[in-house]
Amino acid sequence: MAVRKKKTEANNERRELIEALDAIEKEKQISKKIILEAIESSLLAACKNQFENKNKSEKPENKKATPENIRVKIDSETGAVAVYVEYEVVEDELLENPAVQIGVTEARLKYNEKAEPGDTVKYEVTPKNFGRIAAQKAKQVVVQKIREEERKVLYVQFLEKEREVVTGIVQRYNGENVCVQIGKLDATLLKNEQVPGERFRPTERIKLYIVEVKDTPKGPRITISRSHPEFVKRLFEEEVTEIQDGIVEIKSISREAGSRTKIAVYANDENVDAVGACVGVNGSRVNAIVEELRGEKIDIIDWSDEPEVLIKHALSPAVVDLVTVNEEEKTAKVIVPEDQLSLAIGKEGQNARLAAKLTGYKIDIKCKSVSEEEEE
Repeated sequence: MAVRKKKTEANNERRELIEALDAIEKEKQISKKIILEAIESSLLAACKNQFENKNKSEKPENKKATPENIRVKIDSETGAVAVYVEYEVVEDELLENPAVQIGVTEARLKYNEKAEPGDTVKYEVTPKNFGRIAAQKAKQVVVQKIREEERKVLYVQFLEKEREVVTGIVQRYNGENVCVQIGKLDATLLKNEQVPGERFRPTERIKLYIVEVKDTPKGPRITISRSHPEFVKRLFEEEVTEIQDGIVEIKSISREAGSRTKIAVYANDENVDAVGACVGVNGSRVNAIVEELRGEKIDIIDWSDEPEVLIKHALSPAVVDLVTVNEEEKTAKVIVPEDQLSLAIGKEGQNARLAAKLTGYKIDIKCKSVSEEEEE
């Protein structure tokens, strides 16, 4: 009765293991095959140690199994665990290593009468009570493997979102940094990736740009930002259908986070107004982005392959009279009316600075009256 009871308990444990692995595969998308292979590897290591220790106390002629030829297999349907030794069949005169080889004559007499050189023969050597040992070992491996696979799954998921916008939930402030939950992952919005002046409330949902995703032993580590210029670009891609469809392109962007952004857009269809598409009816599209950016000003201009035209647009809202460029040195001289000088330069030089970043040209701005005096 005791033997039958132990056998029933072992069968139940094996069945529970397979049912657990089936549930893990379904719920966590972690392959049952991968976990079983990990359990087999763990059991194989335990078996090798066991047989190695046993062989030390036996005479050489009694050694039937060595660590080199032991194999472990778990039935993926029943959970039954089998340990067996495996030999490569060779011609009798070519037998060199009895630990892993067997002569064809002996193989035919003991294991398979149809054995041929090059075949593999095996026989079971499952130790007593190995099912219970296997169940205990399996639990340890399953927990470890689930953690590893969950980290891998998370890493792949976030790697696909690298350089994209995601929504996170603010958890708390840690000094000047903000702890944010993004799906199943906790991330930190560092001070240098925040927009100056922005403050968040716990549980508030905010949009973030994933700058980089790294794989670490503790799971994926992501760098998130709200100050990155690409953040604004991705917000426009989400909001403007024409950008999603490839009709309108964002050619260039420059940003001083929390204050002002300039973007240059271009329409691949001559019948489409690129700036109008980004602004939206009554400013609906750009206003939605401005709201997300907490009031940051956004200038949208038409892109041009002609540097003179592009620089003229980039300095908007100022009116420009003349632009002279040196394409080799990437410099430009700009003449504006006297009453437009302060507008072209902007507060603390911001308008000129953003225009230079947008166009890639170093811009020197002068008003007409000064230039005329120089010519005289």
